[in-house]
Amino acid sequence: MLGKLARQHDPNVLVGFDYADDAGVYLLNDEQALVQTVDFFTPVVDDPYTFGQIAATNSLSDVYAMGGKPMTALALVCFPEKADLAILERILAGGLSKMIEAGCTVIGGHSIRDDETKFGYAVTGIVHPKKVLANQGARPGDALILTKALGTGVISTAIKKGKAEQAWIDAAVKSMTTLNKLAAEVIAPSGDLRPPGRPGAAVPTQVVHALTDITGFGLIGHAREMALASQVSLRIDASKVPLLPGALECVRAGYIPGGLTNNREFAECMVEYNGGVPEDLRALLFDPQTAGGLLIATPDRVPLLGALSEAGVAAVSIGEVLPETSPRIRISA
Repeated sequence: MLGKLARQHDPNVLVGFDYADDAGVYLLNDEQALVQTVDFFTPVVDDPYTFGQIAATNSLSDVYAMGGKPMTALALVCFPEKADLAILERILAGGLSKMIEAGCTVIGGHSIRDDETKFGYAVTGIVHPKKVLANQGARPGDALILTKALGTGVISTAIKKGKAEQAWIDAAVKSMTTLNKLAAEVIAPSGDLRPPGRPGAAVPTQVVHALTDITGFGLIGHAREMALASQVSLRIDASKVPLLPGALECVRAGYIPGGLTNNREFAECMVEYNGGVPEDLRALLFDPQTAGGLLIATPDRVPLLGALSEAGVAAVSIGEVLPETSPRIRISA
């Protein structure tokens, strides 16, 4: 809808919404740019404290996905008028715990009465103008690396239906409450950088050409954005895509969130399947993720995987970047 409005022309906007990137980036001076994002949603788990942690982790992720460092956050709260305020206190406490872990200061917020609980944050970060990483910039020959397993959407749906096994819940919660901070610190370390790979961005010591996080549009939705922004095609090896315990079982049992169906209807027209990819696995490639991992396009697959592993990040190489062809995304078995 923003694209239908009159365009603002501000030369200080380094990253806007032109390529559906993860956050906006606004130039302050030669050494500093703001990274701004906002995200909030309804509960995906039953425990209020855990929900707050997940909401904060999800909100922070977009700043990390731009190569930035989160600095401040404003809480966004929708809460039923007659609900127990002790629940809201636990939600806020959970969110604060993750903000503290990220080194991001909560400086205020806004609340309204609503029949349905919703919670999240507007987060502001900072990045050097020449160290911005965006979903634009992937090059043919780059490897695609993913830092978290898929399946939070279908498992959350199973939780709402009271059908999720505890082991599935535990694995999904661990994923959704793990900040992308460690991965971001490997991808965009401080220090001298190599020459810029494209206007407004530079290539870190661990060379990364493009970066995005996997959230509501699923792996294919965000891969699509990277392919279009970078004017390339992508090949994804479905057998190498990491999955959370219980994810396949949830798909087979029919615990399909509406977001997965919407993602598939929107983006599958750009996908070609080769080699008999199973239907349940196809579905998970479109599963809307909450606080998902980072998708990285890099020519330095082996050293980057090694650095991520050393930092404790379970990253996996799932495919490669190809010259621009039709279809934009090829899925192999």
